Amino acid sequence: MSADRPINADMPSTEELEPASEEKPAAPASAAEPAKTAAADTAPMPPAASKPPQPSKPTRPPKPRRRPKPLTPKLLALLVIVAIGFIVAAILGGTGGGKDESGAAPEAPPSGAQPGAAGGGGASELGFPGFATNNTTRVGGADPAANAAAVALAVYPSTTASQRPRSVTLVDQGNWAGAIAAAVLMAAPARAPILLTDGGAQPAATEEALTALDPKQTNELSSGAAAAAAAEAADLRDQLLPKPPAHIVIAPENAPEFAMPAAAWAARSGDPVLFAGGDDLPAPTVAYLEKHKQAPIYLLGPASVLSSELLREADEIGGAATRVAAEDPVANAVAFARFSEDGFGWNINDPGHGFVLVREDAPLNAAAAAPLSASGTWGPLLLTDSAGTLPAEVRDYFLDVKPGYTDNPTRAFYNHVWVIGDQEAIDVTQQAEVNELAELEKIGGG
Repeated sequence: MSADRPINADMPSTEELEPASEEKPAAPASAAEPAKTAAADTAPMPPAASKPPQPSKPTRPPKPRRRPKPLTPKLLALLVIVAIGFIVAAILGGTGGGKDESGAAPEAPPSGAQPGAAGGGGASELGFPGFATNNTTRVGGADPAANAAAVALAVYPSTTASQRPRSVTLVDQGNWAGAIAAAVLMAAPARAPILLTDGGAQPAATEEALTALDPKQTNELSSGAAAAAAAEAADLRDQLLPKPPAHIVIAPENAPEFAMPAAAWAARSGDPVLFAGGDDLPAPTVAYLEKHKQAPIYLLGPASVLSSELLREADEIGGAATRVAAEDPVANAVAFARFSEDGFGWNINDPGHGFVLVREDAPLNAAAAAPLSASGTWGPLLLTDSAGTLPAEVRDYFLDVKPGYTDNPTRAFYNHVWVIGDQEAIDVTQQAEVNELAELEKIGGG
């Protein structure tokens, strides 16, 4: 793009889009005169005698609008699924959380409210999308299948062939461990997002996404025990990715809330995720470790969910084994986001990054969101344990990495947070707090 060529140089001018008129009207007119908006119905009319009648003048008929691209209806249908119920009037008054003069936060809109509908709140009136703030974007589908479809289309808009993935991975929504392990197939060069099925059937959101994405290949994982499903995904990873794994992650099969952050890292790094529980490594996990004896092993979770016996056994079978952990799921995710050793771990301890926020009781949403950690603002998965309150560990972490500037905000680093789930999972009050914590702030004098 030429530096002296405006970015909107190819857009038609307003003269081309609207009929010519010799004189502007006294008040703004609707784009389509017969269909008046609610605002037009309530606007005060000028007095009848305030202006003499004007003779009617012949006008040119407006030019027909350009047809939307064929995929637009499908994308809009999915975005409606995502946006329903998320009119975030409470967070559009700035980064301070949008309180009224009394100091009370305004109520969130009722679930299911449509933009512009009665009771839908003020977000549509302000022109803001109902699922985003300046530092956060919500993917708020009605279920994990809708969230997975929305994430896949956010990463691959699919309006042209070059924007489509070569392959996608289908995982049954009853197979949470397989879905987390399948996130490794989002790593380069496979770059396959996850879509969810339901007992062999495809939910409507999955069908819409598959139609739009139009992949050349579909990877489908069979359901089964956690260790077997993960080993199957790891073997498929070895077929599709050109290099052996640099590291291997072992996650707890009986505590999905501790395993969830592994999905984001697998998508980012190409490191496979295996599962274990009890005091002995499952046979599928052992078999994969024996094939890659040189790869260092990282256990994700405390001894209460991955025992010291498992750590010793993994260390004896494969490469050196190390534990990355904290005592509760929320702190465990923060510890993993901060961790770094010999090329393993996010090492996110400074501003200028993306993050993904998911409820700790929604492992399928962690898998669905994994492509966001391997594209865009590439960032770790963090957990919240309630709908309304951001955990103190996450708040402190966001404060530690809060972006700031001294003189020029346009040259600063910025944080962005994807919020995954509907308002029942993470409500707008918590999203508003996250938005404030992610806001760029002036520091120092001047």
